[in-house]
Order: sequence, then structure tokens, then C-alpha cells
Amino acid sequence: MNRRHDIDALRALAFALVILYHVAMYYVAGWDWHIKSPHATDWLQGPMRALNLWRMDLVFLISGLALGFLGRGQPVGALLRRRSLRLLLPLAFGMAVVVPYQPYAEMVAKGVLAPGFWQFLARYYTGGPWPAGAFPGSEVGVTWNHLWYLPYLWLYTAVLLLLRPWLAGSAAGVFRGLRGAGLLLLPVLPLWLYTATLWPRFPPAHNLIHDGWLHAVYFTLFLYGWWIGTDTGWWQEVARLRWRTLALAGLALAAFTVVRAHLPPGGGLKMAVRAVADLYLWWAILAILGAAHRYLNRPWPWLGWANESVYPWYVLHQTAIIALAVGLAPLRLGPVAEPVLLVLGTVGACWGLTTLIRRGRWLRPLFGLTPGARPRCPSRASPGHAGVNSA
Repeated sequence: MNRRHDIDALRALAFALVILYHVAMYYVAGWDWHIKSPHATDWLQGPMRALNLWRMDLVFLISGLALGFLGRGQPVGALLRRRSLRLLLPLAFGMAVVVPYQPYAEMVAKGVLAPGFWQFLARYYTGGPWPAGAFPGSEVGVTWNHLWYLPYLWLYTAVLLLLRPWLAGSAAGVFRGLRGAGLLLLPVLPLWLYTATLWPRFPPAHNLIHDGWLHAVYFTLFLYGWWIGTDTGWWQEVARLRWRTLALAGLALAAFTVVRAHLPPGGGLKMAVRAVADLYLWWAILAILGAAHRYLNRPWPWLGWANESVYPWYVLHQTAIIALAVGLAPLRLGPVAEPVLLVLGTVGACWGLTTLIRRGRWLRPLFGLTPGARPRCPSRASPGHAGVNSA
């Protein structure tokens, strides 16, 4: 079986989108984030919401795909130990070294902490205490901020591996056998069930404990990805339907946007609007998967570098964004030059630091990379293992 270059490329592009999304969070007005630009604007809410409805769902689906490739023929215990090291060591290192500047900058911006990063670190490493609402996680003293994806992925990996004998049965075959209208609608039914039962009770929290609705949605997409694997017929079908699913996603997004903008004060239609968002989520993901399979399944020369670089870039990017935003703010560069420089500076910082990380034998495991390994050209990699470097 040939290596799935489309999945490798899609994974890299999905995480690149996460970086751009977090840059935009600095500029979107009305949405809470760690710091905010004086140039924040309302018009960004529309495109940001259109991305937000599927971007992390796609990431978890791709992560399920990667686990499916990694887990072939491997004992559950050994695979779980390797995945735990790959996910939890970068989480611990990131929380201790990479993330702390983020709550520091947030508290200084809010005026609840005097400037002085080293004094802040001494207090941060001892758990605070902090004023209420000082930063996400201030009630427990520390935060993982954007690294929340790692403990969620570890949890889903552990659950799936423990349930693997039951999850690999007839349900997987039924899912892979979906075609036409069944593929468009049946996978949405669990999402609608979660909307009706969990969504009103568990707003997104990213704190692992009180995130019942997001856990249900993300684990379902993770399971879908694991089920899909490299099933040729399923991928041919999503490629065949790519224009249809793109059109349906556009119609669902338009309906969601219009109806949401005209909700009555009582909000009686909120659940129906959320159900339309679930349709948009699934159709958008199908369109992306189909387009990727049709147009990206080739040995792009940048894939070897991207596969090794995605994880360090993910760990580093948000701290780079916030540090650069704080540094650029006094220059008052305006609403065009500043975001351009912020994107370029973030890319440059992640690129330079990742180059050092990839060359450092002891640094590599701290950022999710295999110790001492060198990146390989994807066209020469062992077959059937797309996404092996996936977080």
C-alpha cells in the first residue's frame, strides 16, 4: 500500500490553520482571549466562527487516522506507553517552560499583576495564589492554555485502545461502507444526540473535567478517523462527493449565519441552529477530506520537513504570538502592518527554534519527536504509515 501523502499534507495544513486562527484571536473583537489588540474588529467574527465550527474536529479526526496507522499489530500496553511519552512529556515541559509567559502577559494586560516575569515565575511554580479569573486555570494555580489538545488526545487514545476489541467490529465496517446520502447524514446523528443532551449542560471549558459535550464530539470524530484508515472505497467516495459536500457545507453555513443573526430574544431556536452547525461541521470535513485525497495525494517535497516540524510548531506558536504581540504593541504599526509582522514573526520564531530542536538529541523528546531520528522523505517512508509523527 502506498503512503498516504494526502493525510500527511492535511495534517500539516490543519495545524498551520490553528496557528493562523490564534493570530486572528488577537484581533477579533468580542471574543475572550489572553490579550487583545487595540485594532480588534467585529468583522472577523464571521470567518472565525466558520472555521471554529470544524477546525479542531478535523484535527481530532486526523489524530484518529494516525493512531489507526500506528496501532496496526502492536500490543495495547506498548502502544499506550509510547503514546503517553509522546503526548504527556511535551505537555509537562510545555506547561513548565513554554506556556508560563502567556498567563504572565495576560495578567499584566488586565492590570492584576505588576511587570516582572522572573518574580511571576517564582510565584507561578509554587501555584499562586492568583486573583479570581486572572487567567484560564488560575483557580488551580497553573494552566496548559493551547496545549489542552494533548491531554484530550491522550485520554481518547487510552479509551480507544482499551476498547479496541469492541470498536473494531461491525460498526467500523458499517461506517466504512457508507455511501451517498448515508455518508452525508448518518454520521451526524451522534452529533445531534450530543447537541440535544450535552450541549445545553456543558459549555466548552477545555479543562478536561467539565467538558462533556466537547469530549463526546471530539472522541466521535477521533473514532471516525480511526475507522476510516486507508479504506480505498471510502476515500474514493468522499473524493467523488467533494463538490457536493462543499456546496452543502456552504448552504449550511449560510443558514446557520442568517438564522443565528435573527434569533428571538428568548433563544428558543438555539438548539436547531446548533443542529445546523453539526451538519456544516460534517459536510465541511467531508469536503476537505475529499479535496485532500483528490489533490494532495502526492509526494510533496516539503512533507518530510513538515511531518517533523508540526509538533514543535504547535507547542511553540501561541507563546510566540503573544510575546511578539506584546513587543509590537508599543510601535503602533496599525491594523495592516502589525498583523502581517505578527504572522511573519511567529513563522520565523517557530522555524528557527524548531531547527534547533530537531538537531538537539535531548530537546527532541520534549517536543514530541523521536530521540536522535532524522526526517525522511515521505516518498521513501515505509508504506501505509501516514501521519506517524502526529501528536
